[in-house]
Parts: sequence; structure tokens; C-alpha cells
Amino acid sequence: MAQENQRFEQLKQKYQSVLTAMGQNQVRLQNLNMQGEKLFMRGEAPSQEAKNKVWDQIKMVDPSYSDLIADITVNESAQAPRTQTAGASVSGGQSTRTYTVQAGDSLSKISKQFYGNSSEYMKIFEANRDHLSNPNEIKPGQELIIPE
Repeated sequence: MAQENQRFEQLKQKYQSVLTAMGQNQVRLQNLNMQGEKLFMRGEAPSQEAKNKVWDQIKMVDPSYSDLIADITVNESAQAPRTQTAGASVSGGQSTRTYTVQAGDSLSKISKQFYGNSSEYMKIFEANRDHLSNPNEIKPGQELIIPE
């Protein structure tokens, strides 16, 4: 388990510039976790151009990307307008992350993954109170909001 977390952190650090590129191009990170020995990254891009920029960055980091599984889809309807009219608001602040629960996950494990500290799990629980009644009862496939 400790080795898996260490490997996750190594790969996350290796592909940090890709995660930065995702943020700069409004690509919504949906999953970031380990699948076997590979880093699994799932995201939703607002345009093909944004998706291509992320893939360009992946290839700059490692042309073979042999230790990465990247699933980046394009959602044209998610494309944000370039300008906002006065009074318009963006819900959820600058970056709302979501995470799909995997088999074997717990809120503390997810908290460790996103915050580096397993005791921050209540932040995730509080952000998802509308569909979680107990922090110890999460199910694979559930979509969780991960607050900053």
C-alpha cells in the first residue's frame, strides 16, 4: 500500500505539467488514481483544441507515456464563454474537481490522494452530504466532489 502511494506520488510529480496544462485549458479532471502500475487520468475538455494541448504536454513529458493511461473526452457543451456578462457567476469557484469512487476506496484514502493527508476526509464528506449519509459508506461508481 505504501509502495502504491509512493508510486502514485512519483507519477503525479512526473506528470505535474500535464495537470497544470489541464487547468490552464479548462480541462476538468475527473479521475486521478493508479490502475496497476500506471497513473490513470480522466478528464473532460471544453474543445478539441484544449484536448490536443493536454496530449501535446503528455508527449513532451514522455513520448511513449508507458506509465500513463489518459482518457480525455471533449464536451463541446461545456465550453465556457470567453466573456461573462455583468452579474454572471461561475459556480463552485475556480476549480471544482470530481472523483469517481473505485473499489477499495475510502474517504480517507481519497483525501490522502488529493490533499496528502488522510485526516482531511471530512472536507470531502461535507461537500457531498447531499448524497452521503455516512463517511464510511461510499460505493464504487459514486461521483464525489473534491473541494479545494
